[in-house]
Amino acid sequence: MHHFKAPIEKFKKQGEKTGWTYIDIPQAVAEKINPGVRKSFRIKGTLDQFAFEGYNILPMGEGNFILPLNNHIRKAIRKKQGDVISVSIEYDPTEYTLNADFQECLEIEPAAAVFFKTLTRAHQNYFSKWIESAKTSNTRQQRIAEAINALRQKQAYPEMMRARKKEL
Repeated sequence: MHHFKAPIEKFKKQGEKTGWTYIDIPQAVAEKINPGVRKSFRIKGTLDQFAFEGYNILPMGEGNFILPLNNHIRKAIRKKQGDVISVSIEYDPTEYTLNADFQECLEIEPAAAVFFKTLTRAHQNYFSKWIESAKTSNTRQQRIAEAINALRQKQAYPEMMRARKKEL
């Protein structure tokens, strides 16, 4: 387990990451956790007293990584931009499993499945995690339908989400 303190930061303008809240994972720490790896990988640990597992750190170039802090994490740690948190992290070797209902629907929608298979594993996971974050089974089913429809139109997750915002 690797321990350090990090300030919570927020991107002002950074392409698709604009507005994201995150902490920096220094190159030296990332190298100790998963030597030689320069692409996204999963970690587990604690942020202050909040325990987590299966979160991806994202490469930012030159061996540096960030850990995005989603709303769930920010509420749990009760900290905001500029606050410093205690970080304890290590490599998490567990693999994420796609939502079973979503996988079933992909099997009966070949056009969606073909495009889905062209996406990186991380982008495939975005769809599944979004589906699983629904609080009710009705919402989960609606999200599966939206995801399948977007994939049929050859939309990756970010394009689908932008299209959804335009509709609202």
